[in-house]
Amino acid sequence: MLNLNALSTEQRNPKTLNIDKLSTLELVQVINEEDQAVPRAISQILPQIAEAIDLIASKLVNGGRLFYIGAGTSGRLGILDAVECPPTFSTDPEMVQGLIAGGTPAIFKAQEGAEDREELGANDLQAKNLCDKDVVVGIAASGRTPYVIGGLKYAQSIGIKTIGIACSENPALGEFSDILLVALVGPEVITGSTRLKAGTAQKLILNMLSSGAMIKLGKVYGNLMVDVKSSNKKLEERAKRIVMTATGVSEHEAIAALSESEGNAKTAIFMLLAGVDADLAHVQLDKAQGNLRKALEGLRNE
Repeated sequence: MLNLNALSTEQRNPKTLNIDKLSTLELVQVINEEDQAVPRAISQILPQIAEAIDLIASKLVNGGRLFYIGAGTSGRLGILDAVECPPTFSTDPEMVQGLIAGGTPAIFKAQEGAEDREELGANDLQAKNLCDKDVVVGIAASGRTPYVIGGLKYAQSIGIKTIGIACSENPALGEFSDILLVALVGPEVITGSTRLKAGTAQKLILNMLSSGAMIKLGKVYGNLMVDVKSSNKKLEERAKRIVMTATGVSEHEAIAALSESEGNAKTAIFMLLAGVDADLAHVQLDKAQGNLRKALEGLRNE
C-alpha cells in the first residue's frame, strides 16, 4: 500500500472542510482565495526556475531538445506547453515534446494505471534517442509518480540533464533531478485533486520555462513574438501588427515586407529597420543565430 500521509498534496484543507455546504458564490470565493497561494509559492523558487531556464536555453541553442514527461494532468500540461511552441515561436515540433504515461490515448481519456511503472517512462524516453544536447523535465505534483521517476532515472543514467517539478515536500523525484522546482501550494480545495492548485502551479512554471528559454534564444524582440508562425488568419494579422509595432511603418508597407519575407515577421522587421532585402536579412539573422536584436546591433557595429 502507498503511504500518502506525508504528501501535502494529499492533506485535507482546513479552510474547505464544509465547502459542500456553501453557496455557489461562497465556494468560488474560497477557491479563488486558495488559488492565490499559487503565485506566492512560485515566488519562493524563482532563482531555481531561472537556473532551469538557462539550462534549457543552453541546450536548445546547440540543437538540443526539451522533453516534458508526466502522467495524468501533469503529462497533459507538458503536452500543452510543447504543442504551443511551434505556432508561437516557429520552433520545429521536435524541439519541445511532451510525453504522457499511457501515450496518446491518455491525452483524451485517463489511463491512470500507466503511471505506476517506472520502465514505461524509461522506455518512452529511450525511444527518443536522447543525446547530451537534450534536457528532460519530469512533472509530478506528488513528486513520486513511478513513470516520471523512471524517465528521470533513465535520463540521468545516460548523462542527460534533468529538471524535476513537484508540489510536495522532499519529492522522491528530487534524487534524479539536477535542478528541483518545488512549489508548495498546500492542500487542495478538494482533497487530493491536484489538477487544481498543483496543476495551476505546474502550468505557470512551464510557461516560464518555455517562454524564458525562447526569449533567451532571441525569439522575442522587446515583448513581441517576432517568430510567430503565420499559419492562420489570426496569426497573419498578428504578424502584420507585430511588424507595424516594431518598425512604425504603415499597414501597406508591413504587408509588402511580409510578402517579400514569405510571412516571416522577424525577417520583415530586419528588412525595414536595416533597409535591406530579404536575402541580406536572412544572412544577417543567421549570423546572429536568429536573434533580431543582436543582428541589428551587429549591423550597426559593422
